[in-house]
Amino acid sequence: MADFARPAGKFYVRDPSKVTYAMPMQEASFGNTDARLREMARRVEQEQKDTGIDDLVDNLAAVIISTEPGHFPGAVEELLATTGYSPGCGFRDGGFLQAAVLRCQGSADIILQARPAPHPAFSALNTAPRARKLPSTRLETLVFPVQDLEEYVAIQRKRGVRFLSPEILTADRYRFIQTYPSLYTGNSLGFIEWEEGFRGEYQPDNSTPLEGLPQKPDLPHLQHVGPLDHAATRVRAGERDRAILEFLSLTGYRFSFAIPVESQNSLTSVVRRNPEDFTMVFTSGISPFHDEATTGPTEAFIHRYGPRVHHLAFRTEAIRETIAAMERGGLAFLDGLAGSEEEGIHQIFTRPSPHTMLVTEYIHRYGGFDGFFTEGNVTRLTEATARQD
Repeated sequence: MADFARPAGKFYVRDPSKVTYAMPMQEASFGNTDARLREMARRVEQEQKDTGIDDLVDNLAAVIISTEPGHFPGAVEELLATTGYSPGCGFRDGGFLQAAVLRCQGSADIILQARPAPHPAFSALNTAPRARKLPSTRLETLVFPVQDLEEYVAIQRKRGVRFLSPEILTADRYRFIQTYPSLYTGNSLGFIEWEEGFRGEYQPDNSTPLEGLPQKPDLPHLQHVGPLDHAATRVRAGERDRAILEFLSLTGYRFSFAIPVESQNSLTSVVRRNPEDFTMVFTSGISPFHDEATTGPTEAFIHRYGPRVHHLAFRTEAIRETIAAMERGGLAFLDGLAGSEEEGIHQIFTRPSPHTMLVTEYIHRYGGFDGFFTEGNVTRLTEATARQD
């Protein structure tokens, strides 16, 4: 994987008068109601069909997580010790970017990377009080495969979408382009088209192998932790609709449903393609931030850290045994298990990683469960985030 976020030309700072964001939209007064969002989503979905985006974009290929250089080894070790992922390959891009590709069968890849200095397009997003201490650290990019990258880019440029590089980046193994970080989520979306026979390879042409990657620990319970189920992004209350519509227009996803937790001033919205595919979750306030004491944990998190991916969720088929083993190994959780086998679902949040700032979720859906979340679980997990540092 090259440093995909390194554009040719000058960098931009996070100043609305200077930054071109992924999906410029007309200002509008959006209310956090499903009726309004569904109406807007239907228009976007029709545009997806009319332009052919539906047929061009496939299921998630990878997430790219950036860390500080000193946290890179710890981040790799942590993910190997707490998920079903194993080392794929490691490399340096031009001698300065270190990257590790982690893989799990039937799942999107996780790419961990560290630069010698913060990337301005992303470090400008890390200015909130709790994010400043790790200016390079965040889940930066979600990468989707496309069947015809030139056609995809042409369609999106006609719609006003702007990309970090003026042209598609071409390597021996792939072609790639990514958007500017979103004004609403802080996430960039990347789009990759592999050359035949090189699917799943991210090494740039000038890369060299990265020696000394940590090995997968021999922990039997990790065999029960499986694919990446979903990622959850925290967005401001007033930008929830625009964040979702932007993501739909770039990926071909569909808005599915939302669960409000009024007691916590929180609204969890789910967008997905197919039930077996990676799902994107957007959590916002119902009303905007007022103060940390009364605004609820979702808006308080955004005030402290800025809009960003809050957690990655991994499926497991033996959650009680897995969690017990992880606790014995020293992994700390924000709360106990949410849900029950009778309800058809169990979920739990870890404390945030000191290396990536991400929370890890483990989720177990029992046979016959018809749904994605339950209202009770969403409420319990939202309450748990209030205990987050």
